[in-house]
Amino acid sequence: MGVPIYEDTKIFEFLLLETFQAGLSWITILRKRENFHTAFDNFDFQKIANYSDEKLAELKLDTGIIRNMRKIKAAKTNAIAFMEVQKEFGTFSKYIWDFVDCKLIKTTLAQ
Repeated sequence: MGVPIYEDTKIFEFLLLETFQAGLSWITILRKRENFHTAFDNFDFQKIANYSDEKLAELKLDTGIIRNMRKIKAAKTNAIAFMEVQKEFGTFSKYIWDFVDCKLIKTTLAQ
């Protein structure tokens, strides 16, 4: 079973990594996780939302991360959207957990 996450900064980290994982294996992303951590200012969504075009271009040159410009730009777009959700709901965590009435859903895998 997974561990529930309630902290906005950790949720954003997972969202950012998920964006870069699209089309790739998770092990590829996990091996580069520390590089993403450094490149994206410790997953600080407020900083990422304010990245300049120059900063985005700089990230494209970082061999430690996935250098797909659409995914890099999506990190900024997603940070902005993340903060808009926070403004409306107080926290992103509250927004996302409201979909399940703030309760864990346990499922079993078919064998």
